[in-house]
Amino acid sequence: MGLVDDGALEWNVPSPRLRVLRRYEVAASTLIAVVVAAGAALAAGSVLAAAVAVIGLSAAGVVADLVAGRRVRAWAYTERADDLLVRRGVMFRRMSIIPYGRMQYVEVAAGPLERAFGLATVQMHTAAAASDARIPGLPAAEAGRLRDQLTSLGEAQAMGL
Repeated sequence: MGLVDDGALEWNVPSPRLRVLRRYEVAASTLIAVVVAAGAALAAGSVLAAAVAVIGLSAAGVVADLVAGRRVRAWAYTERADDLLVRRGVMFRRMSIIPYGRMQYVEVAAGPLERAFGLATVQMHTAAAASDARIPGLPAAEAGRLRDQLTSLGEAQAMGL
């Protein structure tokens, strides 16, 4: 796995519903782009340009869907005794290690599409803005549990400082 993982860590991953949500987002964006491009080409009187736009944008949508799937599979987190590890990234792998005692606050956020899929994102904030980490696509109940767990661990670790 690399970076900090020696293979002994048990990683938690986002819900499979996050992949479905990302697929819908890519499909909707691709459909809008195809309709606009083909409509503009047809309005200009070029059926060939409309066909090229449909084929080209559809191919771009397939590639975007593959990339979105890889990005979803790249997210994972694990809770250790003193810190939380969050990994992400397809081309450039990133591993964030957030000590519980350094967390200032933890929030759960869910936009309208995430709520429709029963998902939420957990966002951890620390004193260093660059070290903020998030875990997207968790089931809402798991996001709430993780927020409460991280908050209580953060308070316990901060008291020990």
